[in-house]
Amino acid sequence: MNETRPVLIHLGEKLNQIVVGQSNLVQQLLIGLLAGGHIILEGVPGTGKTLLVKVLAQLIQAEFRRVQLTPDVLPSDITGTNIFDLNSHSFTLKKGPVFTEVLLADEINRTPPKTQAALLEAMEEMQVTLDGESLPLPDLFWVIATQNPLEFEGTYPLPEAQLDRFLFKLVVDYPDQAAEKQMLINRQHGFAARRWEINRLQPVATVDEILTARQAVKAVKVSEAIIDYLLTLVRTSRQYSDLALGASPRAAGAWLQTSQAAAWLAGRDFVTPDDVKVVASPLLRHRLILKPEAMLDGLQIDAVIASIVNQVPVPR
Repeated sequence: MNETRPVLIHLGEKLNQIVVGQSNLVQQLLIGLLAGGHIILEGVPGTGKTLLVKVLAQLIQAEFRRVQLTPDVLPSDITGTNIFDLNSHSFTLKKGPVFTEVLLADEINRTPPKTQAALLEAMEEMQVTLDGESLPLPDLFWVIATQNPLEFEGTYPLPEAQLDRFLFKLVVDYPDQAAEKQMLINRQHGFAARRWEINRLQPVATVDEILTARQAVKAVKVSEAIIDYLLTLVRTSRQYSDLALGASPRAAGAWLQTSQAAAWLAGRDFVTPDDVKVVASPLLRHRLILKPEAMLDGLQIDAVIASIVNQVPVPR
């Protein structure tokens, strides 16, 4: 654990220097990276979602592709297709942007369900099937999908079953006044979020180090008391009066995995109740569904998650 953890700490520090005012978001993003789960970033335009992913990919020396998802994007635009070559009289595979290590799926809720499903299948299976041939994706393969809040027009909300395949949903808020001022100062001194500026950043980690760290995370110990605590939280969500849908068994497994990642990042080789709590909101906010009457009352999903966590006694 001691060999790769300083690398991840330095990675977080570097991200916070460039993407100012999003330290909590950066920590959650690193936990998602360590746990190996795909992530949704939700926020209004202009809050730095795309910049954050570009910078992270550059800092870990990962192959990066971006696809701008619009209503006219087809599944083959994501996965690729076989093209007939008139000269050789044979088909040639043209791989789509999904064949990369870090894929930014920009505005996933603006593309139709068929295209969303093609991407989510690759996320789940870690492979793409083209004309009956299964093609593996890179070991790191990590999807970060951005979306604008659903109250904006022209969106296709992801179905619950597909949302459940994302590890985290991270909400990108506006920075506070001091951070926004620092952003303006950085811009005045010449930093711009252009591609060539990002390419000049010096990497602080490698893909191999990230993969090694993921293996170290799996070795973090989880006591039976913590497992019982986590299961009680999951089952409480299923019985919560304001929820139509609680946490799934997949959510329970992901909660355990991300708790291990949070513990490892904090420098421990065992999980504590605080590790379970720190990942609760990003892990559950896209999985739990409020009852219609609760939504009409203005109840917020993060408030429900906090209530569930507060209800369950912490193991000693």
